[in-house]
Amino acid sequence: MLQVNKPSSEINRGYSEAEHSPTQTLTSYVDIIRRQFPTIVVIVSACVILGLLYLFTAAPQFTSTASMVIDTRKVQLFQQQSVLGDIAIDSATVETQVEILKSENISLAVIRDLHLIEDPEFTGTGGGVLGSVVDFVGGLFSDGHASSEFEQTRKALERFEKNRTIKRLGLTYVMEIGYTSKDPQKAAKVANAIADAYIVDQLEAKYQATRRASVWLQDRIKELRTQASAAQKAVVDFKTANNIVDTGGRLMNEQQLAEVNSQLIMAHAATAEAKARLDRMNDIQKQEIPDANVADALKNDTIVKLRGQYVDMASKESIWAMKYGSDHLAAVNLRRQMAEIKKNILDELKRIQESYKSDYDIAVTREESIKGSLANVVSESQLTNQAQVQLRELESNAQSYQAMYDNFLQRYMESVQQQSFPITEARVISAATQPLKKSYPKSLIVLAGSLFGGLILAFGAAMARELTDKVFRTTGQVEDVLGANCIAILPALGAAAAPGLGERMRSSKLASKGNPQPDLLRYVVDNPLSRFAEAVRSVKVAIDLNSIVRENRVLATTSTLPNEGKSTLSTNLAQLMAHGGARVILVDADLRNPSLSRALVPDAKIGLVDVVAQKARLEDALIVDPETKLSILPAGTTSKLLHTNEILASKAMHALVTQLRAQFDYVVLDMPPMAPVVDVRVTSSFVDSYVFVVEWGRTKIDVVRHNLNGSPEIQDKLLGVVLNKADTKALARYESYHGRYYYQKYYARYGYVE
Repeated sequence: MLQVNKPSSEINRGYSEAEHSPTQTLTSYVDIIRRQFPTIVVIVSACVILGLLYLFTAAPQFTSTASMVIDTRKVQLFQQQSVLGDIAIDSATVETQVEILKSENISLAVIRDLHLIEDPEFTGTGGGVLGSVVDFVGGLFSDGHASSEFEQTRKALERFEKNRTIKRLGLTYVMEIGYTSKDPQKAAKVANAIADAYIVDQLEAKYQATRRASVWLQDRIKELRTQASAAQKAVVDFKTANNIVDTGGRLMNEQQLAEVNSQLIMAHAATAEAKARLDRMNDIQKQEIPDANVADALKNDTIVKLRGQYVDMASKESIWAMKYGSDHLAAVNLRRQMAEIKKNILDELKRIQESYKSDYDIAVTREESIKGSLANVVSESQLTNQAQVQLRELESNAQSYQAMYDNFLQRYMESVQQQSFPITEARVISAATQPLKKSYPKSLIVLAGSLFGGLILAFGAAMARELTDKVFRTTGQVEDVLGANCIAILPALGAAAAPGLGERMRSSKLASKGNPQPDLLRYVVDNPLSRFAEAVRSVKVAIDLNSIVRENRVLATTSTLPNEGKSTLSTNLAQLMAHGGARVILVDADLRNPSLSRALVPDAKIGLVDVVAQKARLEDALIVDPETKLSILPAGTTSKLLHTNEILASKAMHALVTQLRAQFDYVVLDMPPMAPVVDVRVTSSFVDSYVFVVEWGRTKIDVVRHNLNGSPEIQDKLLGVVLNKADTKALARYESYHGRYYYQKYYARYGYVE
């Protein structure tokens, strides 16, 4: 605070690096919280109080839930397929059912079944203080006519859908149905009613769909019956027209062709067999006498008998011829009998040959006849096959129509059965029961939410206040923004600062608007151990330290705007110097508004203006404080002055200051503010240093910066900035070492009092 020279570049660089470090950033947020702590406490407390009021005034709500599952196993009656077909149940299907549960049809069905439009909870007030207020405000703007049934239904529907919750549990086929009401029994009743209404709606939807399908199937069956009959009649007519007879699943001509062909094969075999017998017989006739094998093959008893007789006689003839000779009569008789027997055998063979020849001729004739019949049947079959193509097409159409008719008839029978016993995939797995605890409002959540919301709102308000707080509150702000040293922070002095101050102000004629309070102008003398006096001493020390660098005897106090306390500071600074034994003169150089003169010497007739105009001597215009020996030069008569800056910039003013510099150790000039007038800028030629007073927490930063930037001659001689009227209690949140805690903890040890 007593620093005269500006910090070096190395110090500034280190400070800048530390300022942008993460630790410094965190510290800055902590500082913001500390500075705005009252605001944060007020907002958080208000939010918590609002949360508590809400908990005490809000009507308790109870939520009851029922669980419903969509069974993926299709329940089928009599193991028959559904008329409408099976639809695979996937995630999208379940989500669709959730939306159906949310539909107005289900809601209106529940409202109608439970007569909810007669329930005040659905058509009357919303309950609680807030609901009563809303209804009262709504009643003020209503036209007064009674609500119609439709309006009541829509209002009940809106309230119903607001309190109803439908959701799917994860990726399962389970849907949770919840309802919130002020009555726990009503909550359970409505939740179960929603599930029942959904199941009834599904059954009704399937019944209606099945009924519509049955009606359509009836019409379609009639049409298909007619078409099937027409197709079958066309087949019969075509067969009649083309002489096509179907026997046992085969056409007659096909059967005849197969039979004739079979007969032909048998006839051909019989002919071959007869010819073989005839040829064999011809070969036998070439023998003199058939041997035993041939005789046995013929299977003729006569030949076999004759063959036996012939063999016996041949044996006897051989014996007798050897015994009696070949010319013996017995041998001759035997040979004659043998010839007779041979002739009989040949005759019998000839007869058999004729028989075989007759059989052969018959077989050949029969074969030729069958071949003729086969040729006729083949000719007829070729003609029939040409019509068979069209016949098969007609039969295919007839079979198709008949199959469609049978299928639709079966479906119709199934639909009739399903109408009498409809089924649904949804079933309730957990019915809603009466809840034992309220679900809304949740005390902990409301309090935590109000606390958290209050913190967020409070922090936002704190940041907004910080961003919009464009005033000086800390020494760091002064040094960063203005590039000047903050040489002191003067605490605000209220009515309790000095004993009897309020009473003396009420009786004083000097307590006019805009004039400093007399007690404040002598505060350092009346309260030498106060914090205010110590701050003024720091200004005095800064002046003395600056005197080492340059002469610093003519001091001027100014500010940006009026009523920032420059006159109070200049007076107390002069009183402090004079009370310390120095020769000090206080000059009221605010010629536009000489409030200091009106407060200290209201009866003065002459002053600075008269001395500069050489209408009066300096000694005659000075007034000396008997206690501190402070010399005071009032402004004098300034009511008719138009160009006060010309007076302050005149050579006479320069000469007067030079004279005062020679007579006094310190010359303190109370200058006008810089923003309204330009008088301060013309005094830079004879003023050694300027003390710039800024009202703490009130004067805007941009106003001060603009005025100083526009006055480089003032900046060059600026001793420092004094923050005046600081709230020490609030200051502790911005700079703790300036706060009342540090003051009482440390400064009070040295006898200082507040």
